[in-house]
Amino acid sequence: MRSLMWFRSDLRIHDNEALYKATQNQQAIALFIIAHEDWQKHHDAKLKLAFMWRNLQALQKALDHKNIPLKIIEVDSWAQIPERINQLMLDHQISSLYFNHEVGINEVERDRAVYRQLKKSGFKINHCHDKTLVKLGSILNGDNNPYKVFTAFKKRLIEVLAHQPFENDCEIPVQAPTGLTSDDIQVNPYQAFDDLAYQAGEDAAFGVLQDFLKEDIFHYHNHRDMPAIDGTSRLSPYLTQGVVSVKALLREALILNEGHFKTGDEGILTWMNELYWREFYYHIMWNFPNVSKNRAFQEKTEKIQWRDNEADFDAWKNGKTGVPIVDAFMRQLKATGWMHNRGRMITAMFLTKNLLIDWRKGEAWFMQNLIDGDFAANNGGWQWSASTGTDAVPYFRIFNPVTQSERFDPKGDFIRQWCPELSHLNHQQIHKVQKNVIVDLKSSRVRAIEAFKRLSE
Repeated sequence: MRSLMWFRSDLRIHDNEALYKATQNQQAIALFIIAHEDWQKHHDAKLKLAFMWRNLQALQKALDHKNIPLKIIEVDSWAQIPERINQLMLDHQISSLYFNHEVGINEVERDRAVYRQLKKSGFKINHCHDKTLVKLGSILNGDNNPYKVFTAFKKRLIEVLAHQPFENDCEIPVQAPTGLTSDDIQVNPYQAFDDLAYQAGEDAAFGVLQDFLKEDIFHYHNHRDMPAIDGTSRLSPYLTQGVVSVKALLREALILNEGHFKTGDEGILTWMNELYWREFYYHIMWNFPNVSKNRAFQEKTEKIQWRDNEADFDAWKNGKTGVPIVDAFMRQLKATGWMHNRGRMITAMFLTKNLLIDWRKGEAWFMQNLIDGDFAANNGGWQWSASTGTDAVPYFRIFNPVTQSERFDPKGDFIRQWCPELSHLNHQQIHKVQKNVIVDLKSSRVRAIEAFKRLSE
């Protein structure tokens, strides 16, 4: 009896529930589907796709050691996937399909189409919730409804996690040879966009994790907001591709914190809290699929009169707004494909509030450039900053980028790194807006508040 393991954003051997189940008492064959056009439609950055491809190559080597061949299907669009999988299973006498759930309305509809097609042919379909800490949609309030507020969600999530085993018992056995060979993926079509600063594969991901756990995690609560300090884990590109599981990250943090969810080291608890925020946004997208349809969570905010100003948008994209901290972060993004989390909030709020430009344009730009672009987390972050999402920052709370700069980059070291034309300025001057600033911070703040106030008139 043969099974088919369909890899998507879970490019790992270890701690992979669907793969584990696919290898129990049956001979597994692995599948990955290439869909260049759909990746482009979903705004996946070419840098991210280049990294994905290298992780796919690393996965293939790991699978080969288990005698699990990796087959590749290339499609023009996701609409072709159901029939192509159906044919592959017929060709290789495969009886059941396994995969881990993804969020996003297009992804869910794709999987439903596969389900319908395979059911007609008499195949078995087995799906797992291994992208998140707990089953998607399982964290509900007393009225059996999804949570919309993070604090309440987190409280209930921890209650569930405290009674959930975190041992990794998903060891993949070496199976008997199938007689099939893996398909060739040696040529990376996105190699020209690659950044080899990130090594690919599970061993590399765990190496980054262990380096972070040695010391940096204990200072995380103090260093995570300081862009001039390398105080973050830098694990997000691996987590986005599923090269490491979120369960593994929380498990390692809990071991270090002696099993405590609520007490213990402040740095560890702060990092764990970031994992809970990721979980929250995944459940929001699962329970409220409208947010993955380019819609605001708060429907009333669809009536905001956003400014359609391409010149201002281009200035923001290219780090030429005249606000030093905003420009520094945007240049970091463009040059490296990564941006510090504090910068993501500052730049998103500047675009949506000071420039009053639609959050969807910024959301797409981040996805088009981020190596760690995660649909649910990116959408959640943008809607939080724009005050259009669930449990979002109140519309009248608008970051002052100068104040943010003075607080989190006090000596201006980060600004000097990315805006060398300002390096001659002293610690006080370097934070101030420049003569070529594209918007007045005070009046634009008032404009944004008035735009939101009009929603209730």
